[in-house]
Amino acid sequence: MNEFMLVLPILVPAAAGIVALLIPGKARLAASLVAVAGSALQLAAAILLFPSDASLSLPWLGYGIEVSLRLTRMSAFIVLAIAGFSFLVSLYAAASMSRAPSTRPFWAWLLLTAGMAAGAALADNLVLMIFFWEGLLLTMFGMISAGVRRPYATAMKSVVIVGVSDLCLMLGVIMAGRMAGTLQMSAIRLSVDGIGGVAFILMMIGALGKAGAMPFHSWIPDAALDAPLPFMAILPASIEKLLGIYLLARISLDLFVLTPGSWVSVVLMTIGVVTILLAVLMALVQKDYKRLLSYHAISQVGYMVLGIGTALPIGIVGGLFHMINHAMYKSTLFLTGGAVERQAGSTDLDKLGGLARSMPVTAVCFIVAAASISGVPPFNGFFSKELVYDAALESGWVFYAVALLGSFLTAASFLKLGHAAFFGKRAGASAEPTAGAPQPAVREAPLPMLIPMIALAALCVFFGVANSFPLARLIGPAVGDAVTQGRTFGGFPSSALLVALTATALVLAVLNHWYGVRRSGRAAGASDHIHHAIFLEPVYDLAERGKLDPYSIGRWIVRGIAAALWGVDRGIDWVYDTLIVKTAQGLSTLGRRAHNGSVNRYVLWSLAGAAAVVLTAALLLGGAR
Repeated sequence: MNEFMLVLPILVPAAAGIVALLIPGKARLAASLVAVAGSALQLAAAILLFPSDASLSLPWLGYGIEVSLRLTRMSAFIVLAIAGFSFLVSLYAAASMSRAPSTRPFWAWLLLTAGMAAGAALADNLVLMIFFWEGLLLTMFGMISAGVRRPYATAMKSVVIVGVSDLCLMLGVIMAGRMAGTLQMSAIRLSVDGIGGVAFILMMIGALGKAGAMPFHSWIPDAALDAPLPFMAILPASIEKLLGIYLLARISLDLFVLTPGSWVSVVLMTIGVVTILLAVLMALVQKDYKRLLSYHAISQVGYMVLGIGTALPIGIVGGLFHMINHAMYKSTLFLTGGAVERQAGSTDLDKLGGLARSMPVTAVCFIVAAASISGVPPFNGFFSKELVYDAALESGWVFYAVALLGSFLTAASFLKLGHAAFFGKRAGASAEPTAGAPQPAVREAPLPMLIPMIALAALCVFFGVANSFPLARLIGPAVGDAVTQGRTFGGFPSSALLVALTATALVLAVLNHWYGVRRSGRAAGASDHIHHAIFLEPVYDLAERGKLDPYSIGRWIVRGIAAALWGVDRGIDWVYDTLIVKTAQGLSTLGRRAHNGSVNRYVLWSLAGAAAVVLTAALLLGGAR
C-alpha cells in the first residue's frame, strides 16, 4: 500500500466540502449529491486502508513538528467508524434538510468535520493532532450556526466550553512533549507520578471535553434544540465520542502508564460515575424528544470513562466496545428524533403519541436503539455494559452500584419517551374528529432517511447477537494482546449474578414507569414522581433555571471579576482625573492667597519660618545628647 493513501480519508471529504460550498445556491440537489459522494469516497478509502499498518512522515514546521500520520489497528478502526457514520448521516441529511433555506454551508462544515476527525485519529505527532483537534472546534461552530433558532449563542457557548478543555489539552501536550523529549505520540511513554500526573490530567480534560463528559457538557442540550438535527447525530452522538474516547484510550494505554487502583484510575472512575448519574437524572425529567436524547449522550460517556478508568482488560475492552455501540444506537435515536420532528412537526412529548401506527419503521428502529441503550439483551448495549459492570465491581462496589442505578434510570426514561411518542393516543386527538379541524396526517419518513436508521439498528442487533465478531475483529486488535491477554471477552456474560441484577434493574424500571403513568395520567409524566420528590425538586429547579450550569457559573464569575476590575479602573481614573487635579487646584489657591503682596504678612511668614528652623535644630541637638 502506498503510504500517501493515508491522506485520502482527510483530503477527499475536505475537497468535497469545498466543492459543495462553491455550487450555486439554486443547485441544492447537486450540493447534496457531492456531499453524499464525498462521504462515500471517504468510506471507501477507510475500508481500503483497514486494517493495514502504515505511516507517513513529511517535514512541516521543524523543531520536531512533522506531518506524521500513522495507521494502526486502533486508528484504522476509528477512521472506519468516522467514515461510516459520516456517510449514513450525509444520506439522511440529504432528505431531512431538503426544506432548509440553505444547505451548502452545512454540507461544507459536515465534510470538513469528517476530514478533520480522520486527521485527528491518524495523527502521530502531538502538534498535528492539536491542529486537527482545533479544526473540529471551528467546524462545530459552523455546523451549529446553520441552525434555525438562536444558533450563534449556542455555537459560542460550545466553542467556549470545548475551547477551555482544548486549552488544557494544549498545556498537557507541551508538558508531555517536554518530558518525553519528542512530540511523536508512538514514542512517548510516561509515568503518572509527579509532573507526569499533571500532564495526564490536562490531556484527560481535553479528551473528556471532546467526548462531552461533565462538566464540559451543557452546550449539548442547547445544541439539540438549536442546531440542525444531523449535527447531533454526527458530532455529539458519534464523532466526538469516538475521538474523545479514542484519545482517552491512547493516553491511558500508550502515552502514560495507567495501573488499576492508581490515583488517576480512581479519578477517571469517579468522573465516569458522576457523569452517568447526574446526566441521566436530567434526561429522566425532560419533556422534549431531542433534549432527552442529548442528556443521554452525556450520560453514556460515563460508562466509557468508567470502563477505561478501571485499567482492567475487561473494563478497557468494555469501554471501547460501548463507545462504538453508543455511536450506533445514539445516532439511530437522534435520526428517529429528526424523522419525528420532520413528519409530526414537533418534538414536545406532550404533543406526540401514537406515531407507531403512522411511522412503523421509525418506531421499530427506535425500539431497537432504546433497548440497546437501556442494556436489554440481546442488543449490543447489554454486552458492552456487562463488561463495564464486571470491571467496575472488581474496582469497587460503589462504582458498580452507581452504574447499575444509571441503567435503571436510562431504561425508565426511554420507556417514557417511547410510550409518549410512539404509543397511546396522540395529543389533541379524539375519537370523533371535530368538523372542519381534521387531525393532520403523519406519514412515514422518506426512504433516504429510513435507510441509515435501518442500517444502524441492524448493526445494534448484529453487534449484540454476534458480539464476538466486533470484540475479536475490531476491539481486540485495536488494544492489542498486551491488554486483552489473549481473551476476546465475547459471548454471553460470564457472571450470572451481574446479569440477574441487570434484569432486576430493568424490571424495576418497567414497574416505575407503570406507577408513574398511573399517578400522572399520561406517559410524558411517567417520571414526575421522581422530578418532584422532596429532596430532588429543589435541585432540579436550580438545574432547569441554569443555576448549576458550569458555563453560566463561569459567566457570573467573569462578570463579577469584570465588575470589580471596572471599579478598580474607575478608581484609578478618579485618582488621576479628580483627586490629583483638585488637590493641585487647592494648593494653588492657597498659594495665591498666601502671597497677596502684604509686607506685614511676608515678615510674619519669615519669622514663622525662622522659629520653625530654630525649633527643629533644638530638637535635633537635644536628641543627639
